[in-house]
Amino acid sequence: MDRRDESASSKEEDANPECRGSLDMRERVVGVDRSVPLLDGSQATYVYLDNAATTPAFRDVMTSLEQLIPYYSSVHRGAGFKSRLCTWAYDQAHEIIAEFVHADPLTNTVVFGKNTTEAVNKLAYRYDFRKDAVVITSLLEHHSNYLPWLGKAEVVLVGATPEGRFDEEEFDRKLQEYGDRVAMVAVAGASNVTGFVQPVHRLARKAHGVGALMFVDAAQLAPHRGIDMKPDGDPEHIDFLALSGHKMYAPFGTGALIGPREFFEQGSPEYTGGGTVKAVTLSNIDWADPPDKDEAGSPNVPGAVAMAKAASILMDAGMDSVEQHEDRLVRYALDAMSSVPGMVFYGESDPGRSRERVGVIPFNIEGIDHALLAAVAGYEGGIGIRNGCFCAHPYVSHLLGLRPEESDSWRAQAVAGDRSRLPGMVRASFGCYSNTDDVDRLVDMLHRVATGDYDGEYEKSDITGEYFLREYSGGFEGFFRI
Repeated sequence: MDRRDESASSKEEDANPECRGSLDMRERVVGVDRSVPLLDGSQATYVYLDNAATTPAFRDVMTSLEQLIPYYSSVHRGAGFKSRLCTWAYDQAHEIIAEFVHADPLTNTVVFGKNTTEAVNKLAYRYDFRKDAVVITSLLEHHSNYLPWLGKAEVVLVGATPEGRFDEEEFDRKLQEYGDRVAMVAVAGASNVTGFVQPVHRLARKAHGVGALMFVDAAQLAPHRGIDMKPDGDPEHIDFLALSGHKMYAPFGTGALIGPREFFEQGSPEYTGGGTVKAVTLSNIDWADPPDKDEAGSPNVPGAVAMAKAASILMDAGMDSVEQHEDRLVRYALDAMSSVPGMVFYGESDPGRSRERVGVIPFNIEGIDHALLAAVAGYEGGIGIRNGCFCAHPYVSHLLGLRPEESDSWRAQAVAGDRSRLPGMVRASFGCYSNTDDVDRLVDMLHRVATGDYDGEYEKSDITGEYFLREYSGGFEGFFRI
């Protein structure tokens, strides 16, 4: 069966009633029908395959905001109707996010902030580490789940296997080596580079076995898989979890940190000011109850409502349905992309093991700069993909097989202002609305790039490492103005 037949077969599968939710999701996403200009002067419907970075918005999220904004007002302690309504909506948003991750609202709290990065920093700041404390994290992490822990405790990294999986055997050895010094185990629920899904509940059981707490960076996991923090007393309970609205179809500037209410009742918040106190005198400060204590200033009410609405949509669609749809799409993509000359996959390339990852596929084409490949796809194919190291430099260096001296070399050049030799790869990442037509467009473009069948004359910037067309005047004014 050739690829066209496979495409038709896959589309028939997508039309199956059990997959109906997946097809409905495409109709519920803003911008999937938007046309963009191409180098040859034509226009094409944009194919967005950078969902691991950020997702478009659900239409129903936009509708909720349109309904809210006419009543937008201050929250908490406002006596007017609009203020009371916004307070009710904001409080409800906390409840919905707790429901989305199966956190017990009586013993846990949801703290809203800007994003997952802020949430990890908040947790690292708020945790009272003893002097010899250890945080175990891994080589697979986004920088946001590595950098915030530095300086707060001794950070111990668990390595990756040659194909890029979390090395659980090494994790076990680290737990045994550091024992009760381990205060926190902090891992991503799913890698933003390879998509590998971590066995977080099994890791939590092991972490609790030495008296440590378990934190999961669920930014990449939340839009793809159902999350269950499990009951507080369960050995596999997730103690802390963070996620971002902009990766789950609500790109309006809100993320959340979920954890024990008792933890947030202790200590002082890192940001202080309006809304964080019960009372202030010249001699005393009495902090507010969670989550107010950790949500200083006027909160992003529209962002919180948007995130909660997106979570409700995903729950209504069924995360099992989302997982099944994306699994079929990953299998289709791996098979189709393997036909491209010089294709190199990173992580797992066996379609039979697609369930072990979310919809993220990192790759390169031999002999072609990853930045050039992404640029040609964008300018000439109307396809949005990402290239580089994806805020996970050590992990990408490992996957690329770079020697330490090679990593030191490109780092020195980048620090000196020359990013032209930055290593990296290309990443195609899917959402719940992506389909086989998106994959076909990508694969056709990859064939063109692999065989040199593209038109533009591209020039690389030493400052950014990106490729630009030498002569191109495609402006943005016709598409958007502030």
